[in-house]
Amino acid sequence: MNFNHPTAKPVVLCADDYGIAPGVGCGIRALAMAGRLSATSCMTVFAEWCDEASRLADATDRIDVGLHLTLTDHAPLGAMPRLAPDGRLPALGRLIRLAHLRQLDRDEVAGEIARQLDAFETAVGRPPAFVDGHQHVHVLPVVREAVLALFADRLDRRRTWLRSCAEPPARILRRRVDAARALAVSTLAGPLHRDAVRTGIAGNRGFAGVTSFRPGRSVAADFAAYLDHTGPRPLVMCHPGEPDDLLTARDPVVGQRATELAYLGSDGFAELLEDRRLVLARGPAWGV
Repeated sequence: MNFNHPTAKPVVLCADDYGIAPGVGCGIRALAMAGRLSATSCMTVFAEWCDEASRLADATDRIDVGLHLTLTDHAPLGAMPRLAPDGRLPALGRLIRLAHLRQLDRDEVAGEIARQLDAFETAVGRPPAFVDGHQHVHVLPVVREAVLALFADRLDRRRTWLRSCAEPPARILRRRVDAARALAVSTLAGPLHRDAVRTGIAGNRGFAGVTSFRPGRSVAADFAAYLDHTGPRPLVMCHPGEPDDLLTARDPVVGQRATELAYLGSDGFAELLEDRRLVLARGPAWGV
């Protein structure tokens, strides 16, 4: 995006789920090369990951490329006899219950997180620009402790930032976009946000994009609401992509991704950014 108004405010626009299916990767790469994204978050648990990472190489100097930790619904990269005894990670609801009951094995979770980071670094050739979680799993008890340990042991906090999903309730309510879901995510995210600030891990300050992908959703109206009410260093997540058979098999969000892809590539989205005096930016060497 070449909008250079002197009062333009930077915003990170991050496409989640790179690697979940080839069509999603194709859509994200197209937006990245067009300057319509500033970050993407990668799932490294799938057999296609190395091929998808190589296809992203031309965009890695244009956008931040991060690690999207995956602890739900799919097969882990290594044995997890307690969390995935049958070789498949649990649904989000069960993971949340286990996390809050402190019934997750921290060493087992930390081992899988390390494997996913290894897979990222092997394929991309460098550490992730940031870390977050598929379905926001990085904010959950036990998981967040393993994530903080990852920063202490392996990641340079001057180079790798951490997505914060915490957001003031008043800002969420002003948006009027799936407020109950956004408030729940923000409440879960509070402890990790505070620990990251306390330990000096950089991250966004302002988070939007939570949606139920409800039928009849107006993507244009939702993104206008996200961008009308932003924090001081905001991140907006999105889920663009081209539907394909693998995506249909792996995720319930299919057609809505095509709608987001079309909107983010449109003149209407460019005009929204210009009207709000926003510029898509990589982030954050912002500090804390």
